[in-house]
Amino acid sequence: MRNAWTLVTQHEPNSTNTMTMELISMAQEAAAHGAPAAAAGVTGSIATGLGAGSAAIGVGLIGSKAVEAVGRNPGAFGNILTLGIIAMALAEGLGILAFILGK
Repeated sequence: MRNAWTLVTQHEPNSTNTMTMELISMAQEAAAHGAPAAAAGVTGSIATGLGAGSAAIGVGLIGSKAVEAVGRNPGAFGNILTLGIIAMALAEGLGILAFILGK
């Protein structure tokens, strides 16, 4: 197996282009040797990343809306806090589920 990183450390004039071509040839060799597990790992990582990112966005939106709601009606702080914590737990649960199913 060749190491594409050595091409960058040699400081060739076309080192970026050469490294790109070397990475492409390495990927073709891996595909020729039958590496379907590597492809499954990549798709699992993409699914995990999307699930975790979506959970983070959901928690952020819930938190921002809860702060807005408390700003509008400070008397409802307890109810808003309770509902916000439950909603954040559900969003994080979906993120954890994506992590488990993605691997």
